[in-house]
Formats: sequence, structure tokens, C-alpha cells
Amino acid sequence: MRQFPKNFLWGASTSAYQVEGAWNEDGKEPSVQDIREPFPNTTDFKVAADHYHHYKEDIKLFKELGLKGYRFSIAWTRIMPYGKINEQGIKFYDDLINELIENDIEPVPTVFHFDLPASLHEKGGWSNRETIDAFVTYCKVLFDRFGDRVKYWQTINEQNMLVFAGKVLDGNQASWKTIFQGNHHMLVAQAKAMKVYHEGNYGGKIGPAPNIACVYPKSEKPEDMLAAEYMSAFRNWLFLDAAVYGVYNHMAMKILKALDAEPEITEEDRKIMKENTADFIAFNYYNSMTVSAAEDNTDAQSKDQQSGFSIAGFFKSETNDHLKTTEFANWPIDPIGLRVTANQIYDRYRLPLLITENGLGQEDTMTEDGKIHDQYRIDYLKAHIEQVGLSIEDGVEFLGYCPWSAIDLISTHEGFRKRYGFVYINRDDFDLKDLSRHKKDSFLWYQQVINNNGIGL
Repeated sequence: MRQFPKNFLWGASTSAYQVEGAWNEDGKEPSVQDIREPFPNTTDFKVAADHYHHYKEDIKLFKELGLKGYRFSIAWTRIMPYGKINEQGIKFYDDLINELIENDIEPVPTVFHFDLPASLHEKGGWSNRETIDAFVTYCKVLFDRFGDRVKYWQTINEQNMLVFAGKVLDGNQASWKTIFQGNHHMLVAQAKAMKVYHEGNYGGKIGPAPNIACVYPKSEKPEDMLAAEYMSAFRNWLFLDAAVYGVYNHMAMKILKALDAEPEITEEDRKIMKENTADFIAFNYYNSMTVSAAEDNTDAQSKDQQSGFSIAGFFKSETNDHLKTTEFANWPIDPIGLRVTANQIYDRYRLPLLITENGLGQEDTMTEDGKIHDQYRIDYLKAHIEQVGLSIEDGVEFLGYCPWSAIDLISTHEGFRKRYGFVYINRDDFDLKDLSRHKKDSFLWYQQVINNNGIGL
């Protein structure tokens, strides 16, 4: 019988560009997600789940589900299109946050989730240092307008995946050198945003939201163990060491130097990063990684957010023969890996943790009587929540669990057919149908989990 804290934040997650729609309404600027070509046989993001026009209906469902928290992202392009404050965009999130609070749901916003304004992208995006100041200005507006009601802020969603799977997420064709210079600018921007938040005494907590996965050696060979340490440093600790300690991880820096990708770091950058660090750690977990020692000619970039990748001379991604895989993309399914990951993070940083994504994407089918029987999703979530409970028994300080996703939305490279939600949205990739909302079996199951605070899963 797992024991979860009485104030445990049972929640669910979405992101703006994947769920809102209304891509060009009420003064919104297009983002990089709006201007890129959709992946073959997938829809664009123009309508998505039309949460922008259905948010009250959706929050009513969240209330019925029993959510204690709703992790969403704020579209930079609504708040500050072309660098100017947009009161209509602010009103949408003001209304959304107020509606959540009125329904006893904690708003848990992410500041940036893969949807850079197109106007900044055209000027070089994150590789341009000017984007740092644009980001900090944007964050200050958010903190000033919403900070009186928000207790938990996340800065940048999956910054590490934006780096490693950039070609998938925003069509990035740049060199490693350019990519990691942009990554450095993001780290500095994050530190500056945390400085603004802390100095403003807004009363809550702020932290990063990377995608973290424990890394196993393929075999008991010492070379494979070292490879696992290198991948952990490069994939995970580079991003969290910077956010929590304000410094670059030393093993990750060795890889950057080998790739000729060491960023230009000013003394002011080092000072800003060192003096402005995270209050808590939000992280997304979908699967573990497995690697072996790499030959010098092995080098491959990730094809999506969760696929393994290899770096010549350091590590080579491998298949873990002990794990089943998902139907989409063959991601490993590793609930125990979540416990391993949580313990690794907490042991390393000793900060409270919040899971902000974890879930199973499948093609769901609605029956003639409007039912969606997704036992596979229940089985997946049950196994992972059990491991969260065991992590808490291990001594990990968990704030909450917000799986992906609250309602069906558009997966970045697999469209609407890959569904994650507790709520089914009646549309396909190329047929909007009526966008009606339908509770899945997983909705009713998670409702009981929350009602019982995780007891008797």
C-alpha cells in the first residue's frame, strides 16, 4: 500500500501549441510550430484540440477527474507577439488561471514549450544572444501578471530534447557548435529569469523541466559502465547541473570539446548562472536509455524526443532486451526506471521533484456507444505511479505527478492518431468532426486513484 503525501499534487499536463488551436486569433503571432511543414500524414496545429475555445468545458472535466494541478504552457506568441504586450493574450491566461483556481486546481505553467515566436526564429532564434533579453522581458510580464496566483513555475520544457532532437522539433539543421551555443543562451536566459523571479519576491518556486532518463550499461563491461556515465552527463546532468549548481557538468563539457561544440561563455554568464538557481526540479520521464562503449566512427542524432542517440568515442545507443516497447516509435517501457531516475535526481540535487510528463501514446478507438476502452494506458500509468510511491518510500521528496496528457492533443511528429489523454477529442488528423469530449476508461480509473490518494492502485 503506497503512501502518498496528503498534499500530493495529482495532475495532468498539456502544452499550448499542441492543445490550444486558435493559432492566429486575438493578436497571436505564429510560432516556429505554426510555420513549419507538418510531418507526413499528420495535421498542423491550427485547431489542435481547440482548448482555446473549450477551456471552461475542459476545466469542468478536470474538476470531475479530481485534478489537484494542471500543468500547461503559456504561448509566448500570445503574450508578446513581435515583442509587444498583447492584452488579449494575457486575458486568455488570466481567465484560464482564474477558472482553474475557482475549481480548486493548482495552475502549474511552463514558460516555454518548443514554440519560439517566428519573428525571433527569423533573427537566429536561440543562437542569437538577443533572444535572452526577449525571454527575460517576456518572463517578467508573466510573473507580474500571474505571479500572485501561481506557486510553481517551470522555465523551459525539455531543453535537452530541443537540443538533441532539434531537427524533429523545429527543423534545426545547424552544427553542434551552433546548437550548443543556442543551448548556452537558453541556460543563461533561464538563470536570468530565475533572478527576476527571486528578486521580485513573487512567493512561489521556479525551476527547469528537462526530460530525464536513467542510463543503463549494455553489459557488465567497465567500458559500458563508463559509456552510461557519459550519456547521463550529456543527456541529463549538463542541463540540471546548470540549473541547480549554475555550472556545466565536467564530463558533458569533455564531450562538447570533442565535438568542437564548446560554447562561448562570458564571465558575466558564469556569474549569472552561479548566482541564480532552481527551487525545485520538474522533469518528464518516458523511458530509460541503454548504451555501450562507442567506436570512434559511431555518431547519430536522435530521431525523436525519446529515441537514443550515439556520440562517437563516448557511447552508443543500444536496445534493452529486458524491456517491452510502445507501439509508436518502439520506446522502451520501464516503470522501475522511473524510480531509478527519481532517486538519481534527488540524490544528486536534494530538491523537491515534480513529474510533469509521463504517459502512453496509442491509437484509441471510440465505440458506437461513445466509450473508449484504454486498459493499456491504465496498465502503463498504474505501473509508473506504483514506482513513484516506492520512490517516496525511498525518501524522494515528490511534489506531485502530472502525466501526459490531460486531454488528447497533437503529438509533435505523429499527429492526432497518437493519443495520450484521459479525455478523447472527437477528431482525426484531417477531419475535425465535432471536437466533442469523451471520458476514457483511464479517466474513471485515474479519478479513483486521485480520490484514494494513490492507495489501492
